[in-house]
Parts: sequence; structure tokens; C-alpha cells
Amino acid sequence: MTKKITIYTTAICPYCVHAKALLDKKGVDYDEIDVNANPKARQEMQAKGAAQTVPQVFADGEYVGDCNRLYELDAEGELDAKLGLEESQKEEDQVSEEIRNVIIIGSGPAGYTAGLYASRANLNPLLFSGMQPGGQLTITTDVENYPGFPDGVQGPEMMVLFRKQAEKFGTEVIDAAVDKVDLVSNPKVVESGGKTYLAKAVIISTGASAKWLGIPGEAPAHEGGYGGKGVSACATCDGFFFKGEKIAIVGGGDTCLEEAIFLTNFGESVTVIHRREELRASQIMQDRAKKNEKIKFMWNTTVEEVLGDGDKVTALKLKDAKTGETREEEYGGFFVAIGHKPNSDLFVDQLKISDSGYLDVPNPGRTATEIPGVFAAGDITDHYYRQAVTAAGMGCMAAIETERWLAENE
Repeated sequence: MTKKITIYTTAICPYCVHAKALLDKKGVDYDEIDVNANPKARQEMQAKGAAQTVPQVFADGEYVGDCNRLYELDAEGELDAKLGLEESQKEEDQVSEEIRNVIIIGSGPAGYTAGLYASRANLNPLLFSGMQPGGQLTITTDVENYPGFPDGVQGPEMMVLFRKQAEKFGTEVIDAAVDKVDLVSNPKVVESGGKTYLAKAVIISTGASAKWLGIPGEAPAHEGGYGGKGVSACATCDGFFFKGEKIAIVGGGDTCLEEAIFLTNFGESVTVIHRREELRASQIMQDRAKKNEKIKFMWNTTVEEVLGDGDKVTALKLKDAKTGETREEEYGGFFVAIGHKPNSDLFVDQLKISDSGYLDVPNPGRTATEIPGVFAAGDITDHYYRQAVTAAGMGCMAAIETERWLAENE
């Protein structure tokens, strides 16, 4: 018998969307509780032993895990048992007989725009949203430089609008990650969640994911670290867990300062830790952060280790980059904002990938890869601009190139 499933979420958390998509795919009913709207629910969630992050899933009161853990358990074949599903309810591997015109791997501005243009070209695209539906903008607060939004817009809100518009014109969206691809075959093969999908063409818009420092104590809680217990890479997801705390954030770019400013809504103070004496963030973001009385700056410093009491983060071990001296300072939360790396692992040995992880396209200014019928758009291939507006433009380009390639090769 299926157990009673409870999932704690917030309205602007992309990982919550992805966790719910997996539960929906499993066919289980669940109670959803918004911990941002209900502070008592947040206390209840943590009293059950859950981490300081959302989503958090329980089955009959027993802790199951966060979004990443859910997908890990599913890949290991252990999730169904934890949810109380019968063996007969498991979905068998299937191969779709339908050959789609185009499959889009990844969402965000590039993927959704590609879907929009491909739909309007009557290509009936299928889009896999990936592990972070909506991409990096779903963990961004104010977007002030996208045309058409003179008063700015919240990143998650913008991605909801992008998705709605793509779906309005016929893009089919599956909230799941792609597990494996064969781009050389004809038709192309895309595998996800035990199902195999076929397509004449593929648009890759898998974007990039947050980098981590790789230091002791940073790993997820189930791996023995403090990830989800005070360590986070998503201020919009987890900031409210740190009300009244001293918060540290490491980084030096626009994203770091945006998140630092956002975290001042919750923390007693926010310390930006940077390994050099100068930030690489835009001047407008630097000015804004430096005017905020809650934000402090710690220069020429690196974070060597995350320390805690077993249940949560209590301090950081810091190193002076000039003298080499180390010290410990108390913090209740630690956020990492040191940049992103392209999500290109899926395409190793099939496409040309640069040393820094970006997909290379033979002709600059175009989106076609070296494999006929395979196109790349957005941050997966753009190492220079890396903006939402350029990603959307590349999604448009990829869809138009796909349409023309299909017309020439039908």
C-alpha cells in the first residue's frame, strides 16, 4: 500500500517542481506544505530531522530526502519501496514508436525559446526540462536587464512565463532529466526514466550548474557533509531558513552579490568572502552591495572547511591568502556562488567539448554542431556572453536552423 507522502516546498523553488514531477510520475498522492507561507511548518519539518533546504519528502513520517536524494534513490531502484509502491506498479522500460521532429534537452531561456519557435513552425517539439526546470534564472532574484521588464522581474516568474508561452503553442514538456543519448544514430535516441524517445533532430540547451568548492564539510548531508544543513547554492530556495543568523557567502561576481543582497532580508549580517581584493561583479551591483549596511566584505580569504556540530553549520575555517594563516569564524549559514560549469557530461565522446566544458560549434554565430541534426544553444555553448537574453536568442536560432535542416533532409 502506498504510504502517506508529505512534501515540504516553497513557491519559487525549482527543485520542488522537479521533486513533485517525480512523485507525479510514480502516481502517488502527496500533501504539499509551503514552509515559506507557514513558519510553523518549517519548524515541524526540521523537528522531524529534515535538512535546512527544500524540498523535503516524508513517507508515513519517515524521512526520505531532498530532490537530489529522491532521484538518486530512484536510480538505485530503492525509491518505490520507500514510497510504499508495489512491485507491479513499477513502470517497465519502453521504446516510443513515434519519431519526433525535434527533442529539446534542457529548459531555461534557450530551451523554452527553442520550444516556442519550433512549435510555431509546426515541429511539435518534445522538451525535457532537466534537473533544474527553468535553468539558472529560477535561482535568481531580480532580473533587471531583460528587455520588456522596465521594473525588473523575479527569475522564477520569468521562467514560468517562458514555459507557458512555449506550451501555449504546442511544446510538450516532460519534467525529467535525460539519462543517455545517441546523437550519431538516425533517428537520434534519447533515454529518460526508463523510456526511449526517438527524434530526427536534437537541440541541446542543458545550460550550466553551480560550481562547488570541493572542501571538507560541503558535501550533501547523506554523504556526511553539511549540504542542506547550512550549506546551500540557492539563496532563493533556502534563505528563509537563516533568519537572524550570521551568513557567509563566497564568490565575487554578479550572482554572488545578488544573492548576498537577497540574504540580507533574513540574516543578521551577510559576509562576502573573496579570494582577491577586487570583485569581478558589475559596478552597479558592487555599488548596491556596498551601500547595504548588512553586507560586509572579507578580502584575500579562502574557505578551507565547513564546520558544524553534526546537525548544522556552526563555523567556517578560513585562510588568509597572503599570509597563509588559518582561523575559525562562527556562521549559521554558508552559501556558495563561485560561478557555473556547463552541463555537458551527457555528450562526452559524442560532441566536441572544450577544456572548460563548453560544447564547441564549428561555425561561430551558428548553433549547428559537427553532428548533422544536432544543435546547441545557451550557456552550454556560450562561454562569452552568458546572459538570459543571448540564451533566448540562441534558442530562436537553433529552432530556425532545425526547421531548415529538417526541410532540406526530409
